[in-house]
Amino acid sequence: MDAYEQLLKPILFAMDPERVHHLAIGTLRLLSKFPANLFPRAKGEGTEVFGVRFPNRVGLAAGFDKNAVALGAWEALGFGFVEVGTITAQAQPGNPLPRIFRIPEQEALINRLGFNNEGAERIAARLKELRRAGRWPKIPVGINIGKTKVAPLEEAAADYLRSFRLLKELGDYYVLNVSSPNTPGLRQLQEKNAIGALFEAVQGENTGKPVLVKIAPDLTWEQIEDVLAITLEHRLAGIIATNTTIDQQSIPESKRQQGGLSGRPLTARSLEVLRFVRKRTDLPIISVGGIMCVDDAKERFDSGANLVQLYTGFVYRGPRLIWEIVRTAH
Repeated sequence: MDAYEQLLKPILFAMDPERVHHLAIGTLRLLSKFPANLFPRAKGEGTEVFGVRFPNRVGLAAGFDKNAVALGAWEALGFGFVEVGTITAQAQPGNPLPRIFRIPEQEALINRLGFNNEGAERIAARLKELRRAGRWPKIPVGINIGKTKVAPLEEAAADYLRSFRLLKELGDYYVLNVSSPNTPGLRQLQEKNAIGALFEAVQGENTGKPVLVKIAPDLTWEQIEDVLAITLEHRLAGIIATNTTIDQQSIPESKRQQGGLSGRPLTARSLEVLRFVRKRTDLPIISVGGIMCVDDAKERFDSGANLVQLYTGFVYRGPRLIWEIVRTAH
């Protein structure tokens, strides 16, 4: 019997989703104080992607550990890498409550959190202290950067750059998040001119770390091709496909909320975008979105993903999903 799904999940799912999230992060923060090797986990097949060595190909997606407080716990749970954030230049509370909604019958979540985080300066100090204290995990740490809500779109590149300057020596790779649906106007940064200016600004300050871009599943094929062309032009290290979707036609009207939909309803579209991107580039791709079981992960690898990330699948299935994918999906 799986203890998480049979015993713990029913209790957690009877509680408010954001309260559960805070409870989980608090627990994992405590767990991070213990050595990761105290906890048994599946040993996967390691791989090297964009110059970084990953002990296995299953990572935690951005959005769960926004403030980088539980790095050791993610290693202990069996993840091969973790992506923290999204981090913004200024601390911000995010959108008003409630802002996370479950749709259990479809294994889905809707969130409109809005990049709630403690800000780049404070998180950078936390990461520096972890390194100084010798408590840095043995798995790669990605840092996901987004736009501060109050920063005007025309100043977006400078806003991202402020965060990148504070964080650029601390992570193993970096992600420019231009695709969250929960910061007004953010997805406009995926347009040709805006994204080119952003890439140019960040790469101009980069000291050789891999920088990736995270794209939305709601882009047209032409828009994706534009992003790929500019990604190559500015020598980014890879693509993360995809973020949450604003297309909620697959769920009952009574369940729809403003925000990004994730989980099972996103599976098909995220896979479709992965296949489209893979046919057009040799760049590394991290696939995320609707990976809810081992077969989903296998299909992503078979379709050209170098790595996969979990979020909603982890919420619904727990740590067992990590272990199953690590053991069987290569």
